[in-house]
Amino acid sequence: MKPFLLISTRDNDQAARAEYTSVARHARLRHRELAQIRLETAPLTTFGLDLAAFSGIFLGGSSFNVSDTDKSPLQERVENDLNGLLDTIVTRDLPFLGLCYGIGTMTAYLSGHVDRTYGESVGAVNITVTPAGRNDPLLADLPARFEAFVGHKEGSNGVPPGAELLAIGEACPVQMYRVGTNVYVTQFHPELDADDLADRMRIYQHVGYFRPDELDELAAMAKASGVDGSQHRLLANFTRRYTVAD
Repeated sequence: MKPFLLISTRDNDQAARAEYTSVARHARLRHRELAQIRLETAPLTTFGLDLAAFSGIFLGGSSFNVSDTDKSPLQERVENDLNGLLDTIVTRDLPFLGLCYGIGTMTAYLSGHVDRTYGESVGAVNITVTPAGRNDPLLADLPARFEAFVGHKEGSNGVPPGAELLAIGEACPVQMYRVGTNVYVTQFHPELDADDLADRMRIYQHVGYFRPDELDELAAMAKASGVDGSQHRLLANFTRRYTVAD
């Protein structure tokens, strides 16, 4: 089979490795079936990507925020690289699934509005599948309402032009949408279970997603939450739908 590709933009080695491991595990991919590039390490052109060589593309989370007002040269370069990549992906309607940072990047690319109105603290939230989502192959076998983990400083302030809303939340209304037929983004993290979230929180304990002294309490809340693995089906459905024989 053609491998899938995970594009990471995390400036932390441990976080980048953890993201790869969680995506691979919950998408049910072996390591040879999931390649990874870290876009924060070098410009996109240096990787010589041939998108036709991959069954589909994941874009992971990030410490960057699209709505940041003071952006470093690195962040600006990463965003420019991603905009160029999204131009190809959206125009060609290639299989794509953006996670958390992916929805902010896509919303901005589509000329939607991303701001701090709908940020969510780290924890579990209720996700409700819309009527359009219930008819979508990535969500068809998920419950109409399920829990998933979130933790983000910004959100999409409305559905961008041309997008189909597939899942909604309470504190952050836009939780998942589709562009065209094959391009998807989520605000929640379908790749995280309670252990994954606890590991991620330890890495980012001091960067403002929560008070550092809340770590143990939040980890315990994650364990006691109603997140039951339903959210992982989204990843498995994506890889099952788009796997291409080599």
